[in-house]
Amino acid sequence: MTTANRNFNFPTAIRYGAGRVKDLAQLCKDNGIKRPLFVTDPGLAAMPMVKAILADLKKAGLGVALFSDVRPNPVEANIHEGVRAYNGGNHDGVIAFGGGSALDIGKMVALMHSQKISVFDLEDIDDWWTRADPRVISPIIAVPTTAGTGSEVGRAGVVTHPDTHEKKIIFHPLLMPKAAVLDPELTVGLPPKLTAATGMDALAHCIEAYCAPGYHPLAVGVALEGMRLVKENLPTAVKKGKDLQARGNMLVASSMGATAFQRGLGAIHALSHPFGGLYDAHHGLLNGIIMPYVLVANRKKIEKDIERAAAYLGIKGGFNGFLKWVLALRKEIGIPHKLADIGIDVKRLGEVAAMAIKDPSAGGNPIAFTEKQYKSLAKKCVTGDL
Repeated sequence: MTTANRNFNFPTAIRYGAGRVKDLAQLCKDNGIKRPLFVTDPGLAAMPMVKAILADLKKAGLGVALFSDVRPNPVEANIHEGVRAYNGGNHDGVIAFGGGSALDIGKMVALMHSQKISVFDLEDIDDWWTRADPRVISPIIAVPTTAGTGSEVGRAGVVTHPDTHEKKIIFHPLLMPKAAVLDPELTVGLPPKLTAATGMDALAHCIEAYCAPGYHPLAVGVALEGMRLVKENLPTAVKKGKDLQARGNMLVASSMGATAFQRGLGAIHALSHPFGGLYDAHHGLLNGIIMPYVLVANRKKIEKDIERAAAYLGIKGGFNGFLKWVLALRKEIGIPHKLADIGIDVKRLGEVAAMAIKDPSAGGNPIAFTEKQYKSLAKKCVTGDL
């Protein structure tokens, strides 16, 4: 508890439920968007689902166009191409549709299309966000098709720097979408492996936000309930992909994780960002693999908090019971035990550690690890030394 002054924010308006994607046209109109740029990834762009949504938007009188040049780990070039499409089509807003990569690029396009600076001038450092001209940032409607990043309720996006391969967190308050549509029907086609990986991303957000040292009791409560939703629904969503209740609860858990992590993230993300940037590996999968190693490394600072979480989740055995649950969950849904299992080696641990200690997420870890400690922890994640 603290008596110091603090500012609290909670997220955007949410439309939840099966079939709510039909609300998109009205949401655009409600937010003054007449010519939306529909940003998604190439895989989704080719699907009948997206073609049907675009047809509905055109039928409603909206001047919508499609942009889908988005990589799984977005790079600056994706933003530049999106900005060209945005300005070339004289658009006035963005519909960001897809997984975390498509949502982030959509948000970046809405942010950058008329700025005079580089996107990296808006990295989440101090008050760098004030460098942007807020008058030219366009409204965003976000529609997630995975339950993981929670970018649909966030004020930031992640993009890989082309020279350093560092994942940079770009922040601006107006990156917060005006509305988010959480429609579980849109996630039904997500394969089991991606359902598992994105679900572990949501869990990582909840756990790290819950354990972060910052004062934000509202975020703590949201993170805790988000963990419960993951515990009770992720295995079902992986094994029974058409279960709309499990899919819907995972979408909500994902949004809750991203809502909560304004309190802070930690070493799970501080490590997954450099590993992802250097090895082009899936962010959620990395978080799922790295998670137990960081829990153990942080134990002396988080043990009592994790004991409380375990009690709420109905897990016996305090910290040890919680750790066993995480390990059992990973095994049940097919998350590998170590990074070596997905082709990551120990050759770049020095680079990983140097990038991890500079990552903004490191500031939210309960223990301020040194570069040497990050290197040791990264090695354990690769070799499976829990």
